[in-house]
Amino acid sequence: MLSLDELGFTQDGFTLSLSGEIARGARVALLGASGSGKSTLLALIAGFERPDAGRILWDGQDITAAPVAARPVSILFQDGNLFPHLSAFDNVALGLRPDLRLSSEDRALVTGCLSQVGLADHADKRPAALSGGQQARVALARMLLRDRPVALLDEPFAALDPGLKTDMLALVRELCAARGLTLLMACHDLRDAERLCDRLWLLEDGAKVLDAGLPGLREDPPEALRPWM
Repeated sequence: MLSLDELGFTQDGFTLSLSGEIARGARVALLGASGSGKSTLLALIAGFERPDAGRILWDGQDITAAPVAARPVSILFQDGNLFPHLSAFDNVALGLRPDLRLSSEDRALVTGCLSQVGLADHADKRPAALSGGQQARVALARMLLRDRPVALLDEPFAALDPGLKTDMLALVRELCAARGLTLLMACHDLRDAERLCDRLWLLEDGAKVLDAGLPGLREDPPEALRPWM
């Protein structure tokens, strides 16, 4: 279980303050307007920012002060962070060996992750030779290769057209189920949340104003959710 215990963080006039628990294997959408705290919350969980108060725990272990590399977390950003001079294979391999000194076992793992996202035949291509959807799959394969139990998605498919985005959300859902991943995804669209997640946290001004299961939520939506319908 991922636990956020009275987490507090203030920066440049913005304050985030919330608590919550996410069960292993749950998929939670962080819905909210720009500036509501979605990316800030993911950055705190990933370790890129440190809270001013409160604790972050994974399976009861306090990871609040743990370095980024020691956390049970992988994060997928909106731009994918691909290196244009490296092949798809090498971009994925960076998630395992930053120096790209790979053993035969390492190479097999990279190839396996590329296969999982449907890019086995594109391993030698550089990002410029790949479509936007294929680039997103490379970034996703790199996240999978890190083999961490918690996956954080910071609107990684926002730039894709609706059809591609739907395909990617379906793929992530399938991979999360197969691997038992616990997922938090920042998004602006309730439909995206419904396609991938089973729970919704609605954020406003750094606070969680709604915590609800997604199935059936449209049938009797809380007042706070109505602007997002």
